[in-house]
Amino acid sequence: VQLQASGGGLVQAGGSPRLSCAASGDTFSAYRMSWFRQARGKEREFVASISKSGGRTDYDVSVRGRCSISRDNAKNMVYLQLNNLKPDDTAVYYCGARSFFGGDYGVERNYEYWGQGTQVTVSS
Repeated sequence: VQLQASGGGLVQAGGSPRLSCAASGDTFSAYRMSWFRQARGKEREFVASISKSGGRTDYDVSVRGRCSISRDNAKNMVYLQLNNLKPDDTAVYYCGARSFFGGDYGVERNYEYWGQGTQVTVSS
């Protein structure tokens, strides 16, 4: 499956951008979808995940209450609504897809496919 992330940019602290990830090339509903982010000089870290049907979501504690992940299986899209951003949220945000069960979905190596990333820069 091919993934294309978009929606990043320069945002003021407190801003609320929505990131999008478009999927193509396979049955979208067969994949759990997640967002990770990578700040300069740091490891890629888990942000949020949504089950194949969209019925279950999970968030890292650092963003819980400030973001919302959703998906539209009819449109092959997954979204990440970010709210009340802080400068520490500055990172490249990546969408990832995995089709298999088992293994921690909060771990980067447990994903089969990645988008190219979209930069979110939060100014103070």
